Amino acid sequence: MDDPSARADELGEQFRDGDEHALRMAYDRYGGAVFHLATRLLGNRADAEDVTQVTFVAAWQGRQTFDPDRGGMLGWLLGIARRKAVDRLRSAARENRVADTVRALPEPAAGDDAPDRVVDRLVIADELAQLPTEQRRTLELAFYDDLTHPQISAVTGLPLGTVKSHIRRGMANLRRRWEVDGGAFGSRSPGTSRAL
Repeated sequence: MDDPSARADELGEQFRDGDEHALRMAYDRYGGAVFHLATRLLGNRADAEDVTQVTFVAAWQGRQTFDPDRGGMLGWLLGIARRKAVDRLRSAARENRVADTVRALPEPAAGDDAPDRVVDRLVIADELAQLPTEQRRTLELAFYDDLTHPQISAVTGLPLGTVKSHIRRGMANLRRRWEVDGGAFGSRSPGTSRAL
C-alpha cells in the first residue's frame, strides 16, 4: 500500500524540479483548499478564484523556495494564498480610498468660455488618442478631471516625478503633433495658438 506522505514528498520534489505535471497534480490536489481559504478571507468567489490562480503562479515561479523540511506543500501553498489574499484586501482598500478622494474633489467651476472648452476638449481628445497610454492617462486626468500632479499620483499610483515626466513628455508630443498638423490647442484656424 502506498504511503501518502511519501507520495506528497515525491510530488514536492518534482514540483521543485520544475516538472509541469507536478504543477498540475499539485493544483488538482491542493487547489480546493487554497480556494476555500481565499473564499473565507475575501468573501468573494471571483476574487478567490483570482487569488487561487495567482497563488499557484507565485508558487511555480518561486518553487525553489519550497523546503519540505519546514513543512508540507499544502501549508506552503496556504501561506502564499494568505499573503495574496491580504494583498488583494489592501489593494481594494487603497482603491476605495483613492475613489473616495477623487469623489470628494470639488467640481470645476463652469466658466463663460464653456463652448470654447468643449471644442478644445474635442481637439485634445483626438490628439490624446495618438499618445502612449501612460502619457495619455496622466494628461486626461489633468485636462478632463482638473487634477493636480499629486492627485494624479494618488489616483494612478505612479510616483509624483513620473507623473510630471509623463505630463511634460505628453505636452511636448502634443505640441509637435499640432505643429505638424498646422494647428494648436485652442486654435480656430491653422497658425493660431494659445500657450500651453
